Amino acid sequence: MSATASTRRVDGILFDKDGTLFDFHATWSVWAHSVILDLAEGDAPLMQRIADAADYDLALRRFRPTSPIIAGTNREAAECLARAVLRRTVDEIETYLMQSAALAPLAPAVPLAPFLEGLALTGLRLGVMTNDTEHGARAHLGAAGVAGHFHFIAGFDSGHGAKPSPAPLLAFAHAMALDPARIAMVGDSTHDLMAGRAAGMQTIGVLTGPAQEADLAPLADVVFPDIGHIPGWLGA
Repeated sequence: MSATASTRRVDGILFDKDGTLFDFHATWSVWAHSVILDLAEGDAPLMQRIADAADYDLALRRFRPTSPIIAGTNREAAECLARAVLRRTVDEIETYLMQSAALAPLAPAVPLAPFLEGLALTGLRLGVMTNDTEHGARAHLGAAGVAGHFHFIAGFDSGHGAKPSPAPLLAFAHAMALDPARIAMVGDSTHDLMAGRAAGMQTIGVLTGPAQEADLAPLADVVFPDIGHIPGWLGA
């Protein structure tokens, strides 16, 4: 039996994008290696300096959990890389990252279209708030064929701020005319869950990003292996 508005836990779900809707390492660790190679123009010592600045393991081709890029904004990532790529400005790197990220290979955490269609059938309002750019978010959701399932899509540059501030989450609540307490914020990082708690929302952690359960559990009402477990939690 589908959950009704009177029995389900929430009226809206706000998703992070990277590490939540899309598996982080399968998408962004793969993309990052090509970015480092491109920015270094084949210079091996420079590749290592860029990788060190990004806290990226070149041998394993994976971000380390301590990388400042994981939960940062596109601008913060550009500032980080600019410390190693001295011949390019932060603005140049930021534009490059935005353009290249829009073409990143996507690895959905679960088959997204049927997952989102199932949630929509219950009448839930759905949104995405990412510390990526709004351009990148719309490009990725469009490439995955699911942009139309979301009532709200925002990036750090959409005018609402960036996580861990609760402001962009509250912008979703306001746009949907929902009580924040009846919204679940879903994310793979402490930034996501800190923002959710500060906004007065329910919080769901997922393990499709670099963070471990021990990192997320103190900030989450529940932690799942991936977003595919949410319908069961809702009773849908």
